[in-house]
Amino acid sequence: MIVAIDGPAGAGKSTVARGTAAALGFTYLDSGAMYRCVALAALERPREEPAALAAALDVQLGERVRLDGRDVTEAIRAPEVSEAASRVASDPGVREALVRKQRELMSAGDWVAEGRDIGTVVAPDAELKVFLTAAPEERARRRARELGTDEGTVLADQALRDQRDRTRAHSPLEPAPGAVELDTTGLDVDEVVAQVVELARR
Repeated sequence: MIVAIDGPAGAGKSTVARGTAAALGFTYLDSGAMYRCVALAALERPREEPAALAAALDVQLGERVRLDGRDVTEAIRAPEVSEAASRVASDPGVREALVRKQRELMSAGDWVAEGRDIGTVVAPDAELKVFLTAAPEERARRRARELGTDEGTVLADQALRDQRDRTRAHSPLEPAPGAVELDTTGLDVDEVVAQVVELARR
Protein backbone atom coordinates (compact mmCIF):
# COMPACT_ATOMS: atom_id res chain seq x y z
CA MET A 1 0.00 0.00 0.00
CA ILE A 2 1.15 3.56 -0.72
CA VAL A 3 -0.01 6.58 1.27
CA ALA A 4 0.82 9.77 -0.68
CA ILE A 5 1.04 13.00 1.34
CA ASP A 6 1.48 16.25 -0.60
CA GLY A 7 1.28 19.91 0.30
CA PRO A 8 3.20 23.20 0.48
CA ALA A 9 6.23 23.97 2.67
CA GLY A 10 5.43 24.18 6.38
CA ALA A 11 2.16 22.23 6.19
CA GLY A 12 3.70 19.48 8.33
CA LYS A 13 4.20 16.86 5.60
CA SER A 14 7.49 15.41 6.84
CA THR A 15 6.49 15.15 10.49
CA VAL A 16 3.05 13.77 9.69
CA ALA A 17 4.38 11.29 7.12
CA ARG A 18 7.08 10.06 9.51
CA GLY A 19 4.51 9.62 12.32
CA THR A 20 2.01 7.91 10.01
CA ALA A 21 4.67 5.48 8.74
CA ALA A 22 5.67 4.61 12.32
CA ALA A 23 2.04 4.06 13.37
CA LEU A 24 1.26 1.82 10.39
CA GLY A 25 4.63 0.01 10.28
CA PHE A 26 5.27 1.36 6.76
CA THR A 27 8.52 2.73 5.28
CA TYR A 28 8.81 6.51 5.08
CA LEU A 29 9.97 8.24 1.87
CA ASP A 30 11.08 11.88 2.15
CA SER A 31 11.09 12.99 -1.49
CA GLY A 32 11.99 16.54 -0.46
CA ALA A 33 15.31 15.29 0.94
CA MET A 34 16.12 13.90 -2.51
CA TYR A 35 15.58 17.32 -4.15
CA ARG A 36 17.59 18.95 -1.37
CA CYS A 37 20.47 16.55 -2.07
CA VAL A 38 20.45 17.53 -5.74
CA ALA A 39 20.36 21.21 -4.71
CA LEU A 40 23.32 20.75 -2.36
CA ALA A 41 25.29 18.95 -5.07
CA ALA A 42 24.43 21.70 -7.58
CA LEU A 43 25.65 24.40 -5.19
CA GLU A 44 28.88 22.48 -4.60
CA ARG A 45 29.40 21.59 -8.28
CA PRO A 46 27.97 24.58 -10.20
CA ARG A 47 29.56 23.58 -13.51
CA GLU A 48 27.51 20.37 -13.70
CA GLU A 49 23.93 20.14 -14.97
CA PRO A 50 21.43 19.51 -12.13
CA ALA A 51 19.65 16.82 -14.19
CA ALA A 52 22.92 14.91 -14.68
CA LEU A 53 23.63 15.21 -10.94
CA ALA A 54 20.13 13.92 -10.11
CA ALA A 55 20.60 10.87 -12.31
CA ALA A 56 24.07 10.04 -10.91
CA LEU A 57 23.76 10.82 -7.20
CA ASP A 58 23.58 8.01 -4.64
CA VAL A 59 21.03 9.18 -2.06
CA GLN A 60 20.28 7.03 0.98
CA LEU A 61 17.28 8.01 3.08
CA GLY A 62 16.56 7.06 6.68
CA GLU A 63 17.08 8.60 10.10
CA ARG A 64 20.19 10.17 8.55
CA VAL A 65 20.40 11.29 4.91
CA ARG A 66 23.54 10.26 3.00
CA LEU A 67 24.68 11.71 -0.29
CA ASP A 68 27.37 9.68 -2.07
CA GLY A 69 28.26 8.12 1.28
CA ARG A 70 28.48 11.38 3.28
CA ASP A 71 26.04 12.42 6.01
CA VAL A 72 24.21 15.56 4.81
CA THR A 73 21.25 15.46 7.21
CA GLU A 74 21.90 18.96 8.56
CA ALA A 75 23.53 20.43 5.45
CA ILE A 76 20.42 19.93 3.27
CA ARG A 77 18.27 21.96 5.72
CA ALA A 78 20.31 25.16 5.29
CA PRO A 79 18.23 28.11 3.94
CA GLU A 80 20.34 28.43 0.77
CA VAL A 81 19.76 24.73 0.02
CA SER A 82 16.00 25.14 0.56
CA GLU A 83 15.98 27.99 -1.96
CA ALA A 84 18.10 26.02 -4.44
CA ALA A 85 15.87 22.95 -4.00
CA SER A 86 12.84 24.93 -5.16
CA ARG A 87 14.81 26.00 -8.25
CA VAL A 88 16.14 22.55 -9.20
CA ALA A 89 12.69 21.06 -8.64
CA SER A 90 11.42 23.11 -11.60
CA ASP A 91 13.98 21.42 -13.90
CA PRO A 92 12.14 18.69 -15.90
CA GLY A 93 15.31 16.59 -16.15
CA VAL A 94 15.77 16.61 -12.36
CA ARG A 95 12.13 15.68 -11.78
CA GLU A 96 12.28 12.86 -14.33
CA ALA A 97 15.41 11.37 -12.73
CA LEU A 98 14.08 11.59 -9.18
CA VAL A 99 10.58 10.37 -10.04
CA ARG A 100 12.19 7.30 -11.60
CA LYS A 101 14.23 6.68 -8.42
CA GLN A 102 11.16 7.19 -6.19
CA ARG A 103 9.05 4.76 -8.22
CA GLU A 104 11.83 2.16 -8.05
CA LEU A 105 12.00 2.52 -4.27
CA MET A 106 8.23 2.15 -3.84
CA SER A 107 7.79 -0.73 -6.28
CA ALA A 108 7.62 -3.20 -3.37
CA GLY A 109 6.40 -2.95 0.20
CA ASP A 110 4.22 -0.47 2.09
CA TRP A 111 5.15 3.21 1.97
CA VAL A 112 4.20 6.62 3.27
CA ALA A 113 5.68 9.08 0.77
CA GLU A 114 5.56 12.85 1.06
CA GLY A 115 6.35 15.68 -1.32
CA ARG A 116 4.66 18.02 -3.75
CA ASP A 117 3.74 15.64 -6.58
CA ILE A 118 3.53 12.17 -5.01
CA GLY A 119 -0.21 11.73 -5.59
CA THR A 120 -0.28 13.53 -8.94
CA VAL A 121 2.88 12.20 -10.64
CA VAL A 122 5.03 9.76 -8.66
CA ALA A 123 2.28 7.43 -7.40
CA PRO A 124 -1.03 8.44 -9.01
CA ASP A 125 -2.43 4.97 -8.17
CA ALA A 126 -1.69 5.35 -4.44
CA GLU A 127 -4.48 3.82 -2.35
CA LEU A 128 -4.65 6.93 -0.16
CA LYS A 129 -3.80 10.47 -1.22
CA VAL A 130 -3.73 13.30 1.31
CA PHE A 131 -3.13 17.00 0.63
CA LEU A 132 -2.02 18.84 3.76
CA THR A 133 -2.34 22.59 4.01
CA ALA A 134 -2.33 25.29 6.69
CA ALA A 135 -2.67 29.07 6.92
CA PRO A 136 0.41 30.81 5.43
CA GLU A 137 1.18 32.52 8.75
CA GLU A 138 1.10 29.22 10.65
CA ARG A 139 3.27 27.51 8.05
CA ALA A 140 5.82 30.36 8.28
CA ARG A 141 5.75 30.19 12.08
CA ARG A 142 6.48 26.44 12.04
CA ARG A 143 9.28 26.75 9.51
CA ALA A 144 10.87 29.73 11.34
CA ARG A 145 10.83 27.74 14.59
CA GLU A 146 12.38 24.75 12.82
CA LEU A 147 15.14 26.86 11.24
CA GLY A 148 15.63 29.26 14.16
CA THR A 149 15.15 32.24 11.86
CA ASP A 150 12.92 35.31 11.40
CA GLU A 151 9.24 34.59 10.76
CA GLY A 152 8.75 37.57 8.41
CA THR A 153 11.65 36.48 6.20
CA VAL A 154 10.31 32.92 6.08
CA LEU A 155 6.82 34.18 5.16
CA ALA A 156 8.22 36.23 2.25
CA ASP A 157 10.40 33.36 1.01
CA GLN A 158 7.50 30.95 1.40
CA ALA A 159 5.20 33.11 -0.75
CA LEU A 160 7.78 33.09 -3.57
CA ARG A 161 8.29 29.35 -3.27
CA ASP A 162 4.54 28.64 -3.22
CA GLN A 163 4.11 30.73 -6.37
CA ARG A 164 6.97 28.91 -8.10
CA ASP A 165 5.67 25.48 -7.04
CA ARG A 166 2.09 26.17 -8.13
CA THR A 167 2.92 27.71 -11.51
CA ARG A 168 5.79 25.53 -12.74
CA ALA A 169 5.12 23.80 -16.05
CA HIS A 170 6.09 20.34 -14.81
CA SER A 171 4.33 18.73 -11.83
CA PRO A 172 2.79 21.89 -10.33
CA LEU A 173 1.77 21.73 -6.68
CA GLU A 174 -1.93 20.86 -6.56
CA PRO A 175 -4.16 18.30 -4.85
CA ALA A 176 -4.29 14.98 -6.69
CA PRO A 177 -7.66 13.80 -8.01
CA GLY A 178 -9.40 12.01 -5.15
CA ALA A 179 -7.07 13.44 -2.49
CA VAL A 180 -8.41 14.10 0.99
CA GLU A 181 -7.57 17.70 1.92
CA LEU A 182 -6.60 18.25 5.56
CA ASP A 183 -6.08 21.76 6.98
CA THR A 184 -3.58 21.40 9.83
CA THR A 185 -3.99 24.98 11.14
CA GLY A 186 -4.34 24.80 14.93
CA LEU A 187 -3.86 21.02 15.06
CA ASP A 188 -0.93 19.28 16.70
CA VAL A 189 1.01 16.55 14.92
CA ASP A 190 -0.62 13.67 16.82
CA GLU A 191 -4.10 14.85 15.83
CA VAL A 192 -3.16 15.01 12.13
CA VAL A 193 -1.34 11.65 12.22
CA ALA A 194 -4.39 10.05 13.86
CA GLN A 195 -6.62 11.35 11.03
CA VAL A 196 -4.31 10.02 8.31
CA VAL A 197 -3.88 6.64 10.04
CA GLU A 198 -7.67 6.33 10.35
CA LEU A 199 -8.06 7.09 6.62
CA ALA A 200 -5.41 4.48 5.75
CA ARG A 201 -7.00 1.79 7.92
CA ARG A 202 -10.37 2.38 6.27
